Amino acid sequence: MESETDEMRECLIGCLRPRLKELIVVDRVLDLIDFIENEQKERIRQKARNDGDISAADYLINAVVQKPHTPGWFTAFVDALNNGGCNFAADYMQLNLPTPEAEAENENCVRLIHLLIPSLADMATETVCAHCFSERLLTEDERDRITAEIVNRGRRSGARELLRRIIKCPPGWYSTFLQVLKDTEHHVLYNELTGNEDHLFFFLKRDNEFIDVTDQQICSNHMIIMLIWKITEKFARSPEKEITLRDYQMEVAGPALEGKNIIVCLPTGSGKTRVAVYITKEHLDRRKAEGKPRKVIVLVNKVPLVEQHYSAEFLPFLKNKYKVERVSGDSQLKISFTEIVKKNDIIICTAQILENYLERANSGEDEGVNLSDLTLIIIDECHHTQKGGVYNHIMMRYLKQKHKNKRLVKEQKEPVPLPQILGLTASPGVGGATKMEKAEEHILRICANLDASRIMTRRQEEFKKEQRKIVVSVEDRREDPFGDVIKKIMTAIHNHAELTPTCDLGSQNYEQWVVQKERQAAKDENQKVRVCAEHLRQYSESLNLCNTIRMQDAFSFLNKYYEEEMKKKTAPEEEHKIQITDTERFLFNLFKDNKKELETLAKNPEYENDSLSKLRTKILHEFSSRDEARGIVFIKTRRSAIALNQWIQENSKFADIGVKSAYVIGGGDQSVVKPMTSAEQKDVLKKFGNGQVNLLIATTVAEEGLDIPACNFVIRYGLVTNEIAMIQAQGRGRAEDSSYTLVEVKNSGVAEKECVNEYRKNMMNKAIQKIKSLNQAAYEKRITEFQIQAIMEEKVRMTKKKQKDIKNESPSNVKFSCRSCSEPICTGDDIQIIENMHRVNVTPQFRKLYIQRENTTLQERLLDYETNGFIACKNCGQRWGSMMMYKGIECPCLDVKNFVVNLNGKKISKCTKWNEVPIKFSAFDYAEHAINMTMSDNSDDDETM
Repeated sequence: MESETDEMRECLIGCLRPRLKELIVVDRVLDLIDFIENEQKERIRQKARNDGDISAADYLINAVVQKPHTPGWFTAFVDALNNGGCNFAADYMQLNLPTPEAEAENENCVRLIHLLIPSLADMATETVCAHCFSERLLTEDERDRITAEIVNRGRRSGARELLRRIIKCPPGWYSTFLQVLKDTEHHVLYNELTGNEDHLFFFLKRDNEFIDVTDQQICSNHMIIMLIWKITEKFARSPEKEITLRDYQMEVAGPALEGKNIIVCLPTGSGKTRVAVYITKEHLDRRKAEGKPRKVIVLVNKVPLVEQHYSAEFLPFLKNKYKVERVSGDSQLKISFTEIVKKNDIIICTAQILENYLERANSGEDEGVNLSDLTLIIIDECHHTQKGGVYNHIMMRYLKQKHKNKRLVKEQKEPVPLPQILGLTASPGVGGATKMEKAEEHILRICANLDASRIMTRRQEEFKKEQRKIVVSVEDRREDPFGDVIKKIMTAIHNHAELTPTCDLGSQNYEQWVVQKERQAAKDENQKVRVCAEHLRQYSESLNLCNTIRMQDAFSFLNKYYEEEMKKKTAPEEEHKIQITDTERFLFNLFKDNKKELETLAKNPEYENDSLSKLRTKILHEFSSRDEARGIVFIKTRRSAIALNQWIQENSKFADIGVKSAYVIGGGDQSVVKPMTSAEQKDVLKKFGNGQVNLLIATTVAEEGLDIPACNFVIRYGLVTNEIAMIQAQGRGRAEDSSYTLVEVKNSGVAEKECVNEYRKNMMNKAIQKIKSLNQAAYEKRITEFQIQAIMEEKVRMTKKKQKDIKNESPSNVKFSCRSCSEPICTGDDIQIIENMHRVNVTPQFRKLYIQRENTTLQERLLDYETNGFIACKNCGQRWGSMMMYKGIECPCLDVKNFVVNLNGKKISKCTKWNEVPIKFSAFDYAEHAINMTMSDNSDDDETM
């Protein structure tokens, strides 16, 4: 059992965590901590390289407090901080705390350095570094790192590294650093840091006396505060950019400037967001002049777009006159969203955050946000304002209130004020329509959902000349021995499970067939068929991969899958044994028997797919025929994107002509492939923007919205979705003489799909023109009809939802069994819910049924909880969910898709989300569970006495 002292030390570290994260330099201390495993250390180093010291320090602290503790862990951590030069952090750990005044002074010194980094980066870094080392502001290792940074990336980059290091020193570093600047004859920088700009003394008036602060009070907190104020004011007065619109942009903005709701439909790269910024400024200026309330909210559907719109568009143009803030799911600010809305003029956020706070206000359970608080809502990528989407949920609230307002006016009552609506899109699409009438109806419904009085487009004659479009056909392999072996294995599995497929192996229809077989087998508790179906899905995927990327990548995928499956059958404790069924043993041996042959065939370039060959030729042509080429290759899956990028980086022909590639994939965690964080996405896109990367391998995450600089060429590699995605992808090629190429992949049918999309694109343009030609009365009549229909459908939907939400079933009537081995696990009575989201089972009986494994892809810290491992069936190794640390308590968090759900004796065949289980689970009582744990610990103490 954990000692009371260890518990107190954990509590101390928890309280000091925010300060420690700022003060710890990870690479100074990591190697000095011997109780952290090497693999974990490497992950922390990777975090430092990708996300910086503060994020890595957070990971380091997690590793330090991780249980079980080794004897002397706390002292070892403090010693590592001291020996690693992080003495200030060590002082905090030993409660040698500075006075509040000294701490405030130090914080202001750090802030001042941050403000002046652009100027300080011009220092003679080598000389300053040497002096800082002699003055013990830097360790020897840090001096060497800064020197390497200067050699590799230049003096300015080295200066930034030096400044990042010295501000983590104990108080007193600022005076020493000033003396270093003076000794190295950096008089201009010294004067800036002491307020003595342009060789004029900067005086501070205190107690009616003027004091020469440069001589007497170099480190005076008062002086530093004045300097910060002065610099901040200087930045605040920096001229904001002037917004200038082109004629066509001004034309489409016209009705919105009159206060009307509109949709701006302009091609990607035509400046939709700039139009929105202009409309925002005019809206705020007008309402300010009229003395009316003003509040603009910009809604986006992807987290990276929040920062993009904030830093690239709204802030540069509007920061001097208006307060601009951004909030996303990645931001701590979302907790105080109501206050953010109150205090700022322009708020850029993900749509779900606004919807959550609108719901709070509606339910009255908490202080939220009302639509009447807002005066303008800008909806980016507004073609998503359709049934089921979060944009539509927000606009449905708007439409209901709009029609209530009509009734209030008739009753001579005051209507509720509603915001102006501005929608932005490159393409509303046609919603799968095959006829003009349906295409027109689809677009009108979007207009109705957004309450748009008009849809504004650029005049047809103003559209720039379309890109050159090329479709590259491919030939089937003359021989495909690798694929033949995969199909031979699949046939053996079919025979073993007595399955008879009705479609071609590896096709999309086959994939659907296998999924259906797996679900039905889980329901029937037919473990033989269920396990075989799972393995068949992997072989089907490998067939698709070897048609898209290298055979060795397809083999690597299969090999990794079987390694992971074998790991599942190995318990962390040697004394415990996980069962392996005869079918699983058959499947493992089947792969093992064919592994050598697959590995050998995968290395033979003679049998590679023609698609990869055509892609190689196309990329080489683009880079060799242009002075400065920059392009994007869109591909279907995350795994393929990573593998394709690796193939390019390993091929010397690409390197010889200057190809520098990187991949960007989605941030959601639905895939077995580790997702990209928004910071990682941002870093890759930044490198693509400044030329460090000139070839981007991307999944559909890069098709829509993200600000990607003008490209010479766009290639869609075996990927075609709908006409909206096609238009978005084409829009990425914005440079003059840009090309758009479609490379076929076997079984993808992309050429046919692209023809359909071209047809739908033309249909869409004609439908928009037809809608624009309607007289206003006819247009408004149709819009009103669609709105009334939408409101009525919403009422019916809500009624059904309420009926569905009335969960009268007793939790005891629901039983859960392992999806893999069918062992009974628990009933609904054992499950509780945290934050209306996470279903957990903290019963002592459940604890005996699972084993815990580490899973690095899950390691993430959230507000009140963190996930850093998964739980699996002790009997068969089937994954059940994740281990969640909630306010210091380990809570096994269950994922319903890993179980077979039995309700009143009837199995539910398809249950992938918890809201599909018609049961209301009781809320997790944190206090009660904590007390029970404490009592249990006390009883353990009694037993050992």
